[in-house]
Amino acid sequence: MNILISGANGLIGSALATQLTAAGHRVGRLTRRPNRPDDLGWDPGQGIFERSRLGEFDGVVHLAGEPVAGMRWTAEKKARIRDSRVEGTRLLAEALAGLDKPPRVLISASAIGYYGDRGDEVLDESSRAGTGFLADVAQAWEAAAQPAAAAGIRVVNPRFGVALSPAGGALKQMLTPFRLGAGGRIGSGKQFVSWIALDDVVGALALALETDALSGPVNVVAPGPVTNAEFTRELGAAVGRPTLLPVPAAMLRLALGEMSELLTASQRVLPRKLQEQHYSFRFPRLDAALRHLLTSAE
Repeated sequence: MNILISGANGLIGSALATQLTAAGHRVGRLTRRPNRPDDLGWDPGQGIFERSRLGEFDGVVHLAGEPVAGMRWTAEKKARIRDSRVEGTRLLAEALAGLDKPPRVLISASAIGYYGDRGDEVLDESSRAGTGFLADVAQAWEAAAQPAAAAGIRVVNPRFGVALSPAGGALKQMLTPFRLGAGGRIGSGKQFVSWIALDDVVGALALALETDALSGPVNVVAPGPVTNAEFTRELGAAVGRPTLLPVPAAMLRLALGEMSELLTASQRVLPRKLQEQHYSFRFPRLDAALRHLLTSAE
């Protein structure tokens, strides 16, 4: 297949591009700085888009978006988070819908933030949307891909959980304090963390590219969500350090403001659609996933 990826330099995009290329697929990048023959240029903020070559691709994987972590959610930051997802997705979906020969599939990213803060409620793709900033963004993000679906393109919205890799994302940020013995549960520790190893993120996306029966929202999470306290305990065991320094939720809210919901919201999410397609998780258990990830990083 010929696959176009936006966000191909990010944690998930780069891993996916590597695997697809190794499997013999041709991979192009949708990027602001095209410098390879298969690259297509775009600047969604300016509405600039190299549309003429879109018809070359059998599938498109749209992962680009402003990072949600890293700084407080000021009004300006929240606008960038939302607009980079919603406007970029709409621009791409409308361009694909206008092609005489559109790609067969558009995989347009979303996130389990769609469900909001739901305590210990078990959630799957049929669960209602939640409330809050991230839930609102996710709903608008998914809706922005609908022009492609209306044109007959199979649209998949992978709702990503916490993707684990020592190369980036949440795990990379956690490793240093945990290795120094400064790790601990967050708040009560009862909030659920729906995690997934990066290898399985890539595997799930590859499955979505190839499987006509998959469409709409697909939870990209491991089948064993854990509480924050359990996650803390397993990560401490994996690095061989104690985890005795809890972080009060009030302190997080004071330090991070609204962004603290990334760490305190509870989402107990199951990958029902992946399981219905008999996807075989390489790492269904957190302890084995962490051992593999940390061993491979050494």
